[in-house]
Amino acid sequence: MSGHVSPVSLYVTIFLSLMVLTAVTVFAAFVDLGPFNFFVALVIACFKASLVIWFFMHLKYQSALTKLTVATGLFFLMILLTLTMVDYSSKGFTPMPSILQ
Repeated sequence: MSGHVSPVSLYVTIFLSLMVLTAVTVFAAFVDLGPFNFFVALVIACFKASLVIWFFMHLKYQSALTKLTVATGLFFLMILLTLTMVDYSSKGFTPMPSILQ
């Protein structure tokens, strides 16, 4: 079975894009964005991960079933992270029991 052959220039471009995004991540870490620091880092990381999955793992050239499988996994990961963030954010609303009463 022969796979799709991509030009080397595409891999170099994606690699350089990943290096630029890494530099942007480092720069964003030193900028105080308040509560948005986490979200900026997460957006950059998701974009970098999508480049790796789409081009280096050749998802772009796979069948629709493979793309559906990856999308389903990402959907359930999103559910897991959403429920984790809801649990984490609700911790401030729950009073902590006092042991020394």
